[in-house]
Amino acid sequence: MPENALPGPDSSTAPALEILATGPMTTVQDAGRFGHAALGVGRSGAADTDSYALANRILANPAGAAALEATLGGLRVRARGAVTVTVTGAETPVRVDGRGAAVNEVLHLPDGAELTLGAPARGLRSYLAVRGGVAVPPVLGSRSTDVLAGLGPALPEAGDVLPVGPAPTAFPDLDHVPARRVGGDRVELRVELGPREDWFTERALSALLSGDYEVTSRSDRVGARLAGPALERSREGELPSEGMVAGSLQVPPGGEPVLFLADHPVTGGYPVVAVVRSADLPKAAQARPGTRIRFVL
Repeated sequence: MPENALPGPDSSTAPALEILATGPMTTVQDAGRFGHAALGVGRSGAADTDSYALANRILANPAGAAALEATLGGLRVRARGAVTVTVTGAETPVRVDGRGAAVNEVLHLPDGAELTLGAPARGLRSYLAVRGGVAVPPVLGSRSTDVLAGLGPALPEAGDVLPVGPAPTAFPDLDHVPARRVGGDRVELRVELGPREDWFTERALSALLSGDYEVTSRSDRVGARLAGPALERSREGELPSEGMVAGSLQVPPGGEPVLFLADHPVTGGYPVVAVVRSADLPKAAQARPGTRIRFVL
């Protein structure tokens, strides 16, 4: 039996989502895994926390209910029993049994209905939430898949059947919720310099705050590898490992920074020149390869 499958002979009577296709990458994510950094376990959780939280608000789910995070679309599911869902984040073309549907909208799927997410024209990650939440077993208090640590639910595969939890007592207030568009060709991210800006020359700091960086294809939930002005160091050597947070701009010896995202390591030995403000991390999570990033104080 697949790790994410429903157990037991009576599972067919419970609502569930059957995975038919996953696209480039689909994971189960919730609000994250807290309080385990001392064990070397990071928070993980939804990369775009704003879009994830919106999905649960639309469905009147508890704030931490687990959802599916789809990268560049391609996710296809079938309802096992009647379920209520919504799609947020990158504006993917949504189809239910071949008919068009909208993002940021309450969608009622009857038993056997198929929902498909196409490739978004902008942005990177879309969220498929279900009323009641994806109820796979939690690991260390979270249903998030941490792709770096290998913790949490296994990556969904075609044929998996993901259980849906009990519906909350509250009901959705609106059928459709206006929301800002995510993604774009250019993104501005606010940063605070440090903690190791003194490891870099004044010319490097000026380049960081005046030049454009491009998100490369070597990016994932761990971090976005950036191409752009190399940041020159003012000293030799390496640091002992230090704690890392989401948003850290770590600079390897080659000089091009890496922007750490949801599944970042909890420690690292390369200097961190600046940290992106938490409020801007959802924008960073939606920056697909080719996006130009400008860092501002």
